[in-house]
Amino acid sequence: MLSRRTFIKSIPVLSLSGLAFRTASPPPLKLRFAIASDGHFGQKDTDYETFHKDLTRWMNQERIQKGLDFLILNGDIIHDDPTLLYDARNALKSLNLPYFVNRGNHDRVANDVWESTWGYPTNHSFTRNNFAFILADTSNEQGKYLCADVNWLRDELTRYAGRPGIFVFMHISQKTWVTHGVDCQEVCDLLENTPNVKAIFHGHDHDQDGGKTSGGKPYFFDGHFGGSWGTHYKGYRIVEIYEDNSWKTYQYNPTAEPVLNTYEFKS
Repeated sequence: MLSRRTFIKSIPVLSLSGLAFRTASPPPLKLRFAIASDGHFGQKDTDYETFHKDLTRWMNQERIQKGLDFLILNGDIIHDDPTLLYDARNALKSLNLPYFVNRGNHDRVANDVWESTWGYPTNHSFTRNNFAFILADTSNEQGKYLCADVNWLRDELTRYAGRPGIFVFMHISQKTWVTHGVDCQEVCDLLENTPNVKAIFHGHDHDQDGGKTSGGKPYFFDGHFGGSWGTHYKGYRIVEIYEDNSWKTYQYNPTAEPVLNTYEFKS
């Protein structure tokens, strides 16, 4: 597990080479984005419409107050019923910033339906400010827990080999270190042996909101903003990348003690 730290005057900076201390102010921001997962739009006996209204309000506030370049919804946009996909997209129409979606095991729609709804396939990637973001599918129309397509992932990592950093998003953990993970050693070996992969992010396990390490790479979870179980709060994760390519991530609870388990990494 990554160790949790309290940040007051001297800010611990957790890097892949060890722990250092930063006493000066961080450099200017290059990029700031949010990750949220597991909205489960349409799940019976949950207030899913309110959950999505809350998320929209939180993200719009982040953009106004601190700046936010985009949001990644890391799986389980809907809850099983494929006819809900249009309604879920409609529930997000008030977001005043770009967002990208990744398929989860409850997003049980065919690949062509997914692509026609969102405008890109279930495996896709994009770049912002020279950094690469890879969203890899870990499920299918039947809702099975799957390993990411390692051949596609290898091609994407090669494509972005010259970038200063790659951030990878997969709904289902590719390790069995959480209750609902799957064992995908080839995927993890590939990620952990790619030098410019900065971090891997997962949803799916609603009760996980911290970080873990394997092969020198950090893996993060973001709890949940919807659904019927998980952490005691609904929240999301923030990532901030600075001009010197150092970066920071923390979990955010909008309704109580806001900032949780902050981790900082040197460039």
